[in-house]
Parts: sequence; structure tokens; C-alpha cells
Amino acid sequence: MARRKLGILISGRGSNMAALIEASRAEDCPYEVALVASDKPEAPGLAWAREQGIATFAHSPKGIPKPEYEAAIDAALREAGVEAIALAGYMRLLSDDFVTRWRDRIVNIHPSLLPKYKGLDTHARALAMGDQKAGCTVHIVTEELDGGSILGQAEVRIEARDTAETLAARVLGEEHRLYPKVVAKWLTTLPR
Repeated sequence: MARRKLGILISGRGSNMAALIEASRAEDCPYEVALVASDKPEAPGLAWAREQGIATFAHSPKGIPKPEYEAAIDAALREAGVEAIALAGYMRLLSDDFVTRWRDRIVNIHPSLLPKYKGLDTHARALAMGDQKAGCTVHIVTEELDGGSILGQAEVRIEARDTAETLAARVLGEEHRLYPKVVAKWLTTLPR
């Protein structure tokens, strides 16, 4: 069966993007990465993706209306034959229109055990609340910030000596393990 074509959106170094690309090299992986796109032309992850032979697209949103910016990203994804999108450290909120166009075909990995700690500063918030565990969540992207159906989670025990930085590093390791596994399973359930 033909592999599903995945597009990945990044804004920075793209460590979760790299984990998805590395996993796609396995013979039994149900997806291939067709395009890595970014809102930041200087994003380090773009250079790494190009070195791996992956097509890239960058378009800065500075000075242009959001619908025009998203239309350019949408066109690049469709031209590459992308069937589904994985957000991997993409730091822009997608418009409701974009989410509607890709309904149930966008996933994100978020660094908390949703529904706890939507948005930013998740590790500092977990520490401030005295939580015993933190983690990450893969979820469907909807119009509600970090509010879509949960596809998978991984937990990390919070240690007494943890800072937001040390906790973030351990959670990131779990993200790299969880995201490719959940994306692969999710893509096999999508209608063609």
C-alpha cells in the first residue's frame, strides 16, 4: 500500500520533525514526509530537512494578511500531495479557516498532559502547582487551542530537583518517542 504523505510545520529547530523523519525511514512506516514548511525562513530545522533530502517551503508572515500567508502554506502543502499535517514546534495559531480546510487532518504534540496546561509555559506551571507528573499529548487540532481529541500521551515523573528546563528536556525525549508512533497509527485510520 502506498505511504501516506505527511507535511510538517515548524518554527525552529524541529526536533520533533527530525523524529518523524527518522521514523519514516523504517520499511514498515505508513508515511513519508512530503514537505517541511515554516513561517521562519531561517529556522534551523529547514536546513536539516534539506540535508535529509526532504522538500522544504518557507514563507514569512511579516507584513502580509494572515489569510494570504496561510493560502501560500496551504498551496505548498497541496502541491506536495500532502494528505495530513503534523505540527512540530509551529508557533503560530492556525486560523479557523485553515483548520476547517484540513478538518481532522492536523495533529499537534503539546508538552503537557492535556487537558492540563493548554498554551505556553507548561513545565513551569506544572512545577508551580506541585504536580507529581508531567508529560506530553498528541491531539487532533481544532479551532480550540490544544482542545482536540487526544490520540496519545506519555508521562514523566517530576523529580524534587526539577526546574522547568530539566523537566522540559525529559518531556522532549518522550515527545520524540511518542509522536512518530501516534502519527503512524493515526494515518492508517484516515480515509484516502
